[in-house]
Amino acid sequence: MRDHRKLDAFRLADKLAVEVYRVTANFPEREKFGLVSQMRRCAVSGPTNIVEGCARPSEKDLIRFLGISFASVRELGYLIDLSARLGYLKLEDSKDAVELQGRTAAALAALIKSFD
Repeated sequence: MRDHRKLDAFRLADKLAVEVYRVTANFPEREKFGLVSQMRRCAVSGPTNIVEGCARPSEKDLIRFLGISFASVRELGYLIDLSARLGYLKLEDSKDAVELQGRTAAALAALIKSFD
């Protein structure tokens, strides 16, 4: 069994999830079941799929779950951008979240590629 806590991609994805919860706390109440919910699900999907993949017995399963994590992190990138354009995110929060999302996606892409 692999230890997900040793992976940079996991640590970044976990940090990103915490950041998304922080920045969405002040979104308009009307977005609670819309954009906030979608962003948080994407944010949590990143690290949880890494954990699940690491718990699977085969490398093929691990790669599949890393791919799901990568897709969720990329989707989150769009949602962060959309939230900024709608005025729900402060400029500083938006920049920080976009930078962390980019680093997380890059780490996941490199991890997936390392299995080639």
